[in-house]
Amino acid sequence: MSMGAYDETEHERREQKTGQIDIEFDDRRTDFHGSVEFDSGESAEALLDQFRRIKSDRAE
Repeated sequence: MSMGAYDETEHERREQKTGQIDIEFDDRRTDFHGSVEFDSGESAEALLDQFRRIKSDRAE
């Protein structure tokens, strides 16, 4: 059989496989309850200065 030729058995196999999708699968998003904190120890101004330095280093 040449490439791209129609293969009826392959078509039937794929059709059966897609017909067996598990609809019982629970794919709902999990609700998050709580809080998240991140403290880098640096002030916002120090982080902005670092960002500016990185940005100017790339421009050179």
